[in-house]
Amino acid sequence: MSHRTEELPELSGLLRVIREMRYHEASRQLLAFVLIAAFAAVGAATPMSIVVGSVIVLVGTAARLYASGYILKNHELATTGPYALVRHPLYTGNILIIVGFSAASAVWWTALVALGFFWFYYPTAIEYEDRKLHRLFGERWKDWSKRVPALVPRLAGHSGLSDGSWSFTKSYKDNGEPFIVLYIVFWLAYLAWPLR
Repeated sequence: MSHRTEELPELSGLLRVIREMRYHEASRQLLAFVLIAAFAAVGAATPMSIVVGSVIVLVGTAARLYASGYILKNHELATTGPYALVRHPLYTGNILIIVGFSAASAVWWTALVALGFFWFYYPTAIEYEDRKLHRLFGERWKDWSKRVPALVPRLAGHSGLSDGSWSFTKSYKDNGEPFIVLYIVFWLAYLAWPLR
């Protein structure tokens, strides 16, 4: 049993195996990298699909860069910047990146694979992160989580967007964003290359 599921009710057999897989962070992260490469590799991109998909990917990448500059995982509760809009802006960015690669690939079944990936991993990832943050930050997390949705921002009522400041050190050094950005740019270029 992983530390992510030790507080949950005991399961056995296949249900336990499936739950452990759903909570396994390294598998989720590795599979996201694999899906990006796979969607690019099987892509039948058109100029329009590249434009639409690239815009979505770039918005997701920008969301990740913005969010990673506000967070020092497990040490402070980020509630400003993108964390004033959604509780999990890194996840929002990840989802947009994969949706963008699916759109850019112009292959219909990549959308089904992406939906399956999101359904399998993200509800449990959100549940674990919320449970962990509640344990670490108590009432402060509880108050913040009541006001701020998990993944999709509300259209009105945002406060704290300009509070705090984005940190280059947090984004690039502490959270490893340069590798992710280079990986994304490489696969977008690969997908667009045949269009020349």
